[in-house]
Amino acid sequence: MSMPFYVAPEQLMKDRADYARKGIARGRSVLVLRYRDGIAFVAENPSRTLHKVSEIYDRIGFAAVGRYNEFENLRMAGIRYADLRGYSYDRRDVTARGLANAYAQQLGTVFSSGSEKPFEVELVVAEVGQDAARDQIFRIGFDGTIVDETGFAVVGGATEVLSEKLGGGFDADADLASAVRLAASCLGERTHLEVGVLDRTRTQTRKFRAVERDELQSLLGGD
Repeated sequence: MSMPFYVAPEQLMKDRADYARKGIARGRSVLVLRYRDGIAFVAENPSRTLHKVSEIYDRIGFAAVGRYNEFENLRMAGIRYADLRGYSYDRRDVTARGLANAYAQQLGTVFSSGSEKPFEVELVVAEVGQDAARDQIFRIGFDGTIVDETGFAVVGGATEVLSEKLGGGFDADADLASAVRLAASCLGERTHLEVGVLDRTRTQTRKFRAVERDELQSLLGGD
């Protein structure tokens, strides 16, 4: 009778974390940063159809890096969560904090289970407030950890290097063009960018909009 291999819990968690980190590090980066009138999402993404940035609900946006099929499933689950909560209670009860907690529970449960492969994703959930003081940005890790970011968040790729670059030029009172140019400069990319914004100045209930290519070129052109 063969004896099963024993693996210490600490080693098991370390191996699972290393596995997830390797998958995420291979992904192209996403930067999410506040600007004067809202929150900008800037991603390296050569694809025009497989999006890394999207709307979740009225004032809530989503960005992700890692395995596309995994974060796309999480994005759809987030939309269902928001729609159900908004329908059952009130649209104002749908918050980025509540959604970030729901994601954290799902990611953390899978990471700790030991029976399923951990998610190879990192997420950002952001909500634009009626004024800048109420803006919220949450970064959710593959193991379910949540970080409440004050000004900007970086996920995927060389996060430490990008965080240092972005932090060096970040200005929460900058206009949209300056914020996008700063993000593009940090990424070293001007051609294959996907950009979305949560714009508090929009009169519509839905504050998210994708920045189309012509507008993006105009924003970058002021450099």
